[in-house]
Amino acid sequence: MEIPDGLKRLYKHWGKHCREDEGADVVGYVDPVIFADMVNFGRERMKIWERRQRGERRLWTQDPTLNKYRFCNVYRELDRQTIEFHSLLARLRPNLALWMLNMMFCRGVCKLATVKSVGLLSLDVRWNRKVYNNLINLQRPKYGTAYVFPVSVLKKIGCRNREEFWCFYLPKKIKEMAALVAKLRDAAVLDTVDRLTEILGVNLRFHLTELLIDVAYQYPECIDLFIRFPIGPGAKPTLQRLNKDILAEDLVVLLAKYHVPDFPYLTFDDQRVGLSAENWEGLACEFRKYSNLKAGVGRRRLFPGSF
Repeated sequence: MEIPDGLKRLYKHWGKHCREDEGADVVGYVDPVIFADMVNFGRERMKIWERRQRGERRLWTQDPTLNKYRFCNVYRELDRQTIEFHSLLARLRPNLALWMLNMMFCRGVCKLATVKSVGLLSLDVRWNRKVYNNLINLQRPKYGTAYVFPVSVLKKIGCRNREEFWCFYLPKKIKEMAALVAKLRDAAVLDTVDRLTEILGVNLRFHLTELLIDVAYQYPECIDLFIRFPIGPGAKPTLQRLNKDILAEDLVVLLAKYHVPDFPYLTFDDQRVGLSAENWEGLACEFRKYSNLKAGVGRRRLFPGSF
């Protein structure tokens, strides 16, 4: 399906992610049964997105698990919260450091209503006192639950809470982080996370990975999502089931070179938008959730409007 015009304008990476068939094959490298199941899950999840885009109100799929529970899209760019955050920060794009500061803030808070209520951050920490006070005094629940923020690690850098980290500590580090990112050309997320962690001085690798994915969507010349990519604990079990002898970080790069037959890829000006290593890592994570829910275990997040 062709990408909606609004999303074409919102993100800047679509052209870079268009891929011709590279002729790569994964036969012999993955468990054929598990891989087929994972691809079928991704295929049906994409078809659900297409049906919703067309405004269909009936049953979205015959798969009862997919129809009832919430799963991220195969392309993370299509997720509601990602669209919301990128839309909110679009005007900041000319200032990479300010954009990165507020994207990391948005991803940490993980709740658009809270960010809109307290306001965006400034690179000058003196102007962030108001945001800090707004956050402290805001009624709970004020933070989302999708991204757990490890508050305990902040004590190592002298921050008593996440509010101090976002409003006063992060602005002092983000300029150096942005300067590094601005000089990158087609860098791997896996390597860049280590460099940013060293500058930041605290281990927030998950959040820095999320930030670099967002960077790749808006500053695609800096980050390449088709090469070395970190594997989260949610995706690793699936990738190990596919092939226990290949490093998961290498396996997603191999998969990114594979053209899946009959897959409902997004298209950009009629060109196929490939599945990157980042997309495959996310798909592996969501497939694990799907498999668990089919087995009657796991966190049950209902799909809005599910039947």
